[in-house]
Amino acid sequence: MWPKRTCASSRRCRRPAQFDTARGLTFINSDLAFRGNYVYQANFAGFTIWDITNPAKPVMTAAVRCITSQGDPTIYGNLLFLSAEGPGNRNDCGDGGVKDPKDHMAGVRIFDVSDPKAPKLIKNVQTCKGSHTHTLVPSPTNKNIIYLYVSGQQAARPETELAGCKNGNDPADPTNSLYQLDIIKIALDHPERAEVIPGARVFTGLGGAGECRQFCEPVNPRAAGRAPRPAPVAGMPDGPRNCHDVTAYPALNLLAASCSTHSILVDISNPEKPFRIDALADTNNYQGRHTAAFSNDGKKLIQTDEWGGGTGPMCQASSMIELGGNTVITLDAKKKQAQRAYFKLPSAQAAEENCVSHNGGIIPVPGRDLYVQGWYQGGVSIMDFSDADKAFEVGYFDRGSIDPPRPVDVPSAAASSMNPNVRGGGNVIGGSWGAYYWNGLIFSSELDRGMDILELTPSAELTANEIAAAKLVTFTEYNPQSQPKMVWPAAFVVVRSYLDQLVRGQGLASARTSAIDAALTSAEAKTGRARAAALTALAAEVTKDVAGAKDAARTRAMAGEIRRLAAATK
Repeated sequence: MWPKRTCASSRRCRRPAQFDTARGLTFINSDLAFRGNYVYQANFAGFTIWDITNPAKPVMTAAVRCITSQGDPTIYGNLLFLSAEGPGNRNDCGDGGVKDPKDHMAGVRIFDVSDPKAPKLIKNVQTCKGSHTHTLVPSPTNKNIIYLYVSGQQAARPETELAGCKNGNDPADPTNSLYQLDIIKIALDHPERAEVIPGARVFTGLGGAGECRQFCEPVNPRAAGRAPRPAPVAGMPDGPRNCHDVTAYPALNLLAASCSTHSILVDISNPEKPFRIDALADTNNYQGRHTAAFSNDGKKLIQTDEWGGGTGPMCQASSMIELGGNTVITLDAKKKQAQRAYFKLPSAQAAEENCVSHNGGIIPVPGRDLYVQGWYQGGVSIMDFSDADKAFEVGYFDRGSIDPPRPVDVPSAAASSMNPNVRGGGNVIGGSWGAYYWNGLIFSSELDRGMDILELTPSAELTANEIAAAKLVTFTEYNPQSQPKMVWPAAFVVVRSYLDQLVRGQGLASARTSAIDAALTSAEAKTGRARAAALTALAAEVTKDVAGAKDAARTRAMAGEIRRLAAATK
């Protein structure tokens, strides 16, 4: 995948027959989870397990029919967890709707997938608000315990349906089911005993987003048609009471929560007693913070905004950049957040394409912060947010619109031909729900058409060395909303990645980058002590370059990688 602004081929996994319909949102594909040679693709009506031993020829191992809107998945060992929210989910996974409230399932389903050809439902964990999404947080002290932080979008269920549930207006009331993230505790040796424990009350004391102070909505035609924020229900605080997604970074004991107008940073060093570190209200009043991701060093994070809920065409030429994209945020030494820049898909999409910022994850290129994500029918895009004030696109993959274009594009004529009573205005809903880098490839879950498997290709913005260095980082398991820390082995391609970046950004004089390149080539031709000695000498020379370098930080990092490679040479 893909030089900038050119398309590359992909391997496509078609949706199985069990889910081969686009009726409403009942059978659309949603998110992905990864373990070993398997990809677990959720669907609003169940899930599919793909064997990707040969990524060029993926094999469908199982397709399990189980109505579970929206089916947000997590894999841990042999356990697959699926989020269930909404009125139509039944305990028995059947369709046809819920006739008796005691049969209603809202929470997290647990499947045993030790036999990927025959998954078994072993537990339905009921929660008061159901589970729109959930995030895995491992216990830092007990390898047998994991936690699921659960985000539920609906009101609390009646106590007659689930005992202990209570709606209320007071965020500080510990008996109120609304103002908290539910937490499920699971003992891995007895997952059938999974239980809900006291939740994360991180919303107390938060007000609304307030007046615009910076990055304000411009007064120009692009803002036309934007619906005003609804007034809060009488008696309800105007601050957030739930989050759409929360992203954990267990290695740093942090959790970034995407909560309506707020970005909330949480300490999870004790997963049973999390506490809020900081809360940032977007100064442009984000329509709906959706998903977060940390930079690998934990000094930056991004928040995505699902303006329009994912079913509208929010990436048109008339669409404002301040909504429907990403915001880059920096964290200081005390973990206080500061909003920096916006990023929006740079290529305007058609009125027929539902398009907005959605799910993604970090690409492990050393020295850079790269985020690959799905934009529904906007396709897949890679954003570089290394500079928090100047995020830009590195490359993309876009299949194009499912529906043929209408005769007239936005704004008014196309809008008049759309049916306001049909989700998406009558257009087919499709595109990339989420795109993730997994052990050398990018996997995109396609709502309507299946799954795409993509491969990075070199370009002016992404070199062969950077791609090769990314492939050195592998994991046995990956759940995108439980972000792993990326560590690179000592390698020549890691050093050359920094060198390529210095050349691209003119961060070091060209005479020096050419000399360093030649010295690396010479050292790589040597072996043993001779190589180590050559690298040690080169590291000393590059360290001297730091003082005069335009990009001193990257030059210093490259010197450190050369020293590390010298120490690892035998």
